[in-house]
Amino acid sequence: MRIAIYGAGAIGTVLGAYLAKAGVPVDLFNHNAKHVEALNQHGAHIVGTVDFIQRVNAYLPEAMTGTYDVIFLMTKQLDNANVVASFVPFLAPDGVVCTMQNGLPEPSVAAVVGEGRTFGCAVGWGATLRSPGVAELTSEPTPEALAFSLGSMTGGWDGRLVALAKTLAKMGAVTIEENFMGARWAKLLVNAAFSGLSTCFDATFGDVAANKKSRLVAQRVIKECIEVARRSGVKIEPIQGKDVVKLLDYRGWFKQKISFLIIPIAIKKHRLIRASMLQDLARGRRTEIDAINGAVAAQGDKIGFETPYNDMIVAIVKDIEAAREKSGWNNLSRFEPLLASR
Repeated sequence: MRIAIYGAGAIGTVLGAYLAKAGVPVDLFNHNAKHVEALNQHGAHIVGTVDFIQRVNAYLPEAMTGTYDVIFLMTKQLDNANVVASFVPFLAPDGVVCTMQNGLPEPSVAAVVGEGRTFGCAVGWGATLRSPGVAELTSEPTPEALAFSLGSMTGGWDGRLVALAKTLAKMGAVTIEENFMGARWAKLLVNAAFSGLSTCFDATFGDVAANKKSRLVAQRVIKECIEVARRSGVKIEPIQGKDVVKLLDYRGWFKQKISFLIIPIAIKKHRLIRASMLQDLARGRRTEIDAINGAVAAQGDKIGFETPYNDMIVAIVKDIEAAREKSGWNNLSRFEPLLASR
């Protein structure tokens, strides 16, 4: 397969480096000229829980030529329709777009290329772009931690999906999901709780889990996600073999207490991750909060279920974007009225 990674920031650079290291031909595309130049001159330097340098092929988007069998879409989910339309001429007639974005991006991709050419992949690990050409892997470098949940919108399998799974298996464990949207909701649940709060508090996922009050907020966010999915007819799939609903959902006080105690254990392998939205804020860019916590809130509105914790995260991040607030633990106080009311 001829493969492109479109929007090769932190996650895309790490993925591209691992695939290239395994001998998979792959082209990385990014709008950041300094990042592209550094990748071509010095290779992709992957640091953090690993440390290696891998030669890669990197280009600006306007340098795209020929056609690709697979284009991994890894840009921020801000304007998918126009982004996908821009590279459709470079997609092979039977080629697919595999979105690795956060939230629920598949419908916006399918609106351009069709459901049959839209695959999705929930990435179970994290990375941070440290400087041009340097990306930090913030999850443990084990196959179990470097996990991918892959699937199609229709739930069917074909040769392209199997080939794509074999390619991603060069880096980590791959699960082909029959119920892919259930796997999407599993990843969305984690992102809503930990990426959202990491952005609010300028903290790692581990920091959010360690602080008892922010962990309580994370627990409530998770609960809202589970309820919205359940009431929408979506069965949330396990995450890396763990049934997150069975572990973290609750009805009575005892199960709620157990859920609270489990959270730091559940997030342990990814405790060093910091939300990529923090980098967006540092650079004065819009975040994709509307595609994460906003997606949960929007679906809640659609089915008539209130999501006050997800709503509050969106409000805080919007205030930070507008320079009305700063990321930090001071924002934890904004959740206190919600915590006091339940």
